[in-house]
Amino acid sequence: MTHPQNADLSALQDRAGAEQELFELLRIPSVSADPAHAGDMTRAADFLQLKLQSLGFTARVDPTAGHPLVYAERLDAPGQPTVLIYGHYDVQPEAPLEEWVTPPFEPTVRDGRIYARGSTDDKGQAYAHVRGVELLLRAGPLPVNVKFLLEGEEEVGSPSLEAYLRDHAEELRADVIVISDGSRFAPDVPTVTYGLRGLSYVEIHVQGANRDLHSGSYGGAAPNPINALCEIISRLKDDQGRVTIPGFYDGAEELTQEERDMWAGLPHSDQDFAASIGASALPGEQGYSTLERLWARPTLDVNGIWGGYQGEGSKTVIPAKAGAKVSMRLVPGQDPERITRLIQEYVPTIAPQGAQVEVRALHGGQPVKVDLGNPFVQAADRALRRVYGKPAAFARGGGSIPIVADFRRILGAPVLLVDFGLNEDAPHSPNESFALEDYHNGILTSAALLQELGLQELGE
Repeated sequence: MTHPQNADLSALQDRAGAEQELFELLRIPSVSADPAHAGDMTRAADFLQLKLQSLGFTARVDPTAGHPLVYAERLDAPGQPTVLIYGHYDVQPEAPLEEWVTPPFEPTVRDGRIYARGSTDDKGQAYAHVRGVELLLRAGPLPVNVKFLLEGEEEVGSPSLEAYLRDHAEELRADVIVISDGSRFAPDVPTVTYGLRGLSYVEIHVQGANRDLHSGSYGGAAPNPINALCEIISRLKDDQGRVTIPGFYDGAEELTQEERDMWAGLPHSDQDFAASIGASALPGEQGYSTLERLWARPTLDVNGIWGGYQGEGSKTVIPAKAGAKVSMRLVPGQDPERITRLIQEYVPTIAPQGAQVEVRALHGGQPVKVDLGNPFVQAADRALRRVYGKPAAFARGGGSIPIVADFRRILGAPVLLVDFGLNEDAPHSPNESFALEDYHNGILTSAALLQELGLQELGE
């Protein structure tokens, strides 16, 4: 197919209207973790349903076992690809409130940035797609069939989504799934994220005596769970930064030379990265660059640790129990269930005498990687070139989005991760923000992406 005459999309933008509508959505405190906001969750879902209906979509609010989910479709491009756009309207709790400069649910523009909870994660990015569709409709008919799936439980782990996908798999069928819920590599670097690490998350529980003991009366003879836990943790990685769990790396996909060369050319500085987090060094697995360790190597990190007396002053006690939370980020070729089983089998073998240990599985997610040769990825690159005037960087994300693997497994469609935000937007933190220019560029990118996907021959 030949590319149609491009409409000047930017000239058709209603920037003031796009901002006003986003502000209305941001004012709704749709905090999924707090039952007190159940009514606000419904308000946000209704807002999105009405907006999509106004754009000619068949839209509805579907109840789930938790918070409602918005589904909408406009299928008036027969023979053209079908694009499913996913986003979420729920947000993180606003606490600690005292650290916000302005109220978290009263969007405020300062220095070209919208400050509000949910501004970048994910209301701003998801709504950019809604406005991108509206922008295209000003230019003419939609070049593709479009479906929206906007959920209200992403910030609490999407407990209802997998069942919904299974129950509505036929209705949700699409040629490609588009998600914008993350960060670009850098402010001036348009980015296509083509991979995400998976996750195995566990708790290690260590039991010693049947009660807390006086450290004078029992010290030197009784097992100490904190000491035991420290010994266990110290033996989970070696001095080269590699995880010591037998079989941990079996099947883990290695980086290609093409990827290593591609990432080496990105505008990254270890010194600047360390300074941005106030660190004096960047430890990790030897033999890999910082970006390679962040995006494409497995990790093991202790995320929390507890045991013994935590109050003011001293209390000379040997605690009866101690514990730690441990996350393992995984790469393609590593299965979360298998990795969880391996650490459950390994920890008892390295526990010191007298320590009773249990490794409890909490949750996990599959790693995801999209073939860079995928024509949908190339369509995203073309769309980003049109908006930013430069080619996209192809990056992999170090985090985990388990729903991405669910989409691929259940719906069988490739997933495009085209993010509009930045790490400096501070998602989940006080004073979360989203640059106005990134919001408007997101709208343009969404519209351009749908145009480019409309040029894609089905079956390619």
